[in-house]
Amino acid sequence: MPFQKVTPEKLSTAVTRQIEKLILRGILRPGERLPAERELAERLGVSRPSLREAVSELQEKGLLAARAGAGIFVADVLGNAFSPALVQLFAEHDEAVFDYITFRRDLEGMAAERAARFASDTDLKVIQAVFDKMNAAHAKSNPRDEAQLDADFHMAIIEASHNVVMLHMMRSMFQLLSEGVFYNRQVMFKQRTTRDMLLDQHRAINDALQARDARAARNAVTTHLDYVEKSLSDQQKADRNEVIANQRFEHENAR
Repeated sequence: MPFQKVTPEKLSTAVTRQIEKLILRGILRPGERLPAERELAERLGVSRPSLREAVSELQEKGLLAARAGAGIFVADVLGNAFSPALVQLFAEHDEAVFDYITFRRDLEGMAAERAARFASDTDLKVIQAVFDKMNAAHAKSNPRDEAQLDADFHMAIIEASHNVVMLHMMRSMFQLLSEGVFYNRQVMFKQRTTRDMLLDQHRAINDALQARDARAARNAVTTHLDYVEKSLSDQQKADRNEVIANQRFEHENAR
């Protein structure tokens, strides 16, 4: 008969599994510091030796990393999603930018649709809170905060879709975006008219999600990223035209 004796789970194993799930679900994020050993052991209700054993196992798995004099941190599990050579290749070729936007449009449209259907009320409150912060940041002349909140808004939607594979895939992609590998988000915020339109598009996405209208949420994401694609294409053309115009100007002055 295919039965085996049931053995109690070791406390360290239970701790390991709990921390693994928090990392898997994106609750503990790369670079986040764990509480001090005494505090964490108390929170988990285990002895410090059991906690040390669990932490050691998670370090061996590459999920946690110790920093001398600083503590234990969630490892940069996203850093290996793309090889340095591929990241450099992305950065050097414009076609990667537009493929990236197409990828986002497909995946984020699906995420928005899922979020409208499966997000909890608390998920929707988080999305609303991020949008409210973006709306407040819109009044600032410096677009830096609004650009960061733009990314936070999209990640909140992906988190609300409750698909852990999509979550980690998109986090790695947004990490490259934040590093300027694909394009600089702040380029999108150069002109007030562009910032106004982008805010309106995010408002439409948020409204659809709060109404739990899956089709409208997906369509709003598609409309937004179509606009991003066209804006970046127009900016590239304008930059190329400016280079040519400067060459003509220099030539005319040299005559």
